[in-house]
Amino acid sequence: MLTLRQVRYFVATAELGQVSQAAIQLNISQSAVTSAIQELEHMLGKPLFLRSVHGMTLTESGGYFLNHAYSILRSVDDAVNLPLTDNRIQGSLRVAASYTVMGYFLPFHLQRLSLGFPRIDINLYEREREDIEKGLLEHALDMALVLTGNLTHPSITAETLFNSERRLWLPSRHPLCDKPQVSLTDVANEPFIMLTVDEAEQSAMRYWEECGRRPRVMLCTSSVEAVRSMVANGLGVAILSDLVYRPWSLEGRRIETRSLTDNVHPMSVGLAWRRDIEFTPPMQALRQYFRSAFLTPQLNTSRAR
Repeated sequence: MLTLRQVRYFVATAELGQVSQAAIQLNISQSAVTSAIQELEHMLGKPLFLRSVHGMTLTESGGYFLNHAYSILRSVDDAVNLPLTDNRIQGSLRVAASYTVMGYFLPFHLQRLSLGFPRIDINLYEREREDIEKGLLEHALDMALVLTGNLTHPSITAETLFNSERRLWLPSRHPLCDKPQVSLTDVANEPFIMLTVDEAEQSAMRYWEECGRRPRVMLCTSSVEAVRSMVANGLGVAILSDLVYRPWSLEGRRIETRSLTDNVHPMSVGLAWRRDIEFTPPMQALRQYFRSAFLTPQLNTSRAR
């Protein structure tokens, strides 16, 4: 009988490429991960991974099952984490989002918001950070979902929902994968692919400057998928957040990740609005939804710097 435990352990191993790393992430023993995968393979009657000294690589059957495994976990998450529901709140909202938030974060939550607040009409706009700040200040926008660390205007309030760690992206079997610790000094010797969208280049140069090194940039691109494919095909390395990470390129090649020993600032995602604005019921509903979805002991509400 298929269990959620087996599915979760399989997904963690598929994403990380090693049983040992999956066990660390799941905070369980390696034998528990191995047993769960073996149970799945026995149930399905086919191998899901190719084992080697370099780790675990998905077979064709494993890749097919991974897509279904993601669907299973999403369905369970939807069932367990039902959205707030209030049919009484009505009105419209003008909400902007930056490119990264729009593409890799927002669609799932828009669907849940439409179920929870069916009488709120959300007018959505994709904007760059400067245009978002201008829209909020001129009352052309009500709220925005942005990378809060990029905001600059003192009249805009930012409420961070979560932080997404930035890690080193590597092609499978890259020599740095075998190092117990990796620093920016190690990365500085590699051809580097620099993402530019959502001011990613400016964010990256801040932590490079702090360590006193510079990346050997071989390509600047605004496309996350271009970075993904370039890394997977062994043309360079990159440092990007977990929010946009996927273990496979469009060509089906694997991408590994490693945490860095240097102080590489995480990517912060959150809500923003004009400081002196009076909240309408739809605005309050939006804020409450995201607070509930990303409940933490202490919300990081602060003046944007």
